[in-house]
Amino acid sequence: MSRAALLVLADGRFPAGGHAHSGGAEAAVKAGRISGAASLADFCRGRLHTAGSVAAALSAAAALGIDPVMLDRAADARTPSPALRVAARKLGRQLMRAARATWPSAELDALAREFPKGAHQPVVLGLAARAAGLGPVDAAYCAAYESVSGPATATVRLLSLDPFDATGVLARLAPEVDRVVDRAVQAARRVVDEGVDALPAGSAPLLEIGAEVHAAWPVRLFAS
Repeated sequence: MSRAALLVLADGRFPAGGHAHSGGAEAAVKAGRISGAASLADFCRGRLHTAGSVAAALSAAAALGIDPVMLDRAADARTPSPALRVAARKLGRQLMRAARATWPSAELDALAREFPKGAHQPVVLGLAARAAGLGPVDAAYCAAYESVSGPATATVRLLSLDPFDATGVLARLAPEVDRVVDRAVQAARRVVDEGVDALPAGSAPLLEIGAEVHAAWPVRLFAS
């Protein structure tokens, strides 16, 4: 296993399409729920412990070699919003293209054939980590960090927030990211014996509602 591979996969410049998505931040800014660094921290914390926790566990399970088709169904069941399901599959398709070019893998090829329009992004992320020689902890960290770094980066653009303040938000969330990853990996390991019901299923109704509202906007800066 190469730790450098983890840096490549987690790098925001990895061409996986995440820059076009705000993780719900654009809708939250429009609704007044994000107006500065303090409210961004609240938003990111909530997203980390709900959508981020689910994504981290799915990614860890995929990295462990759990059936990705089964995990994709589990991801669908944990994503009530049609708009978020579409976004997750678009991101999964883009990540799949980048991952197959970077770390060719028969498992990635098989998943691409199974889901030509894209599997859920966390599932693809876990398989990409596996193809890169990384483990479930690495995959979970990538997913958990993405769940907060995406909104933080988007808010810099949406509000002209000082990037130092946004980075400070991420740094202060680091201990919580650690805890989310620990729980996610433990849950992923239980899937072997207990099935996908062992995975977390935390929900964030405002994220779901915001995604549906955002998808109907005729003009928006981010795809989701």
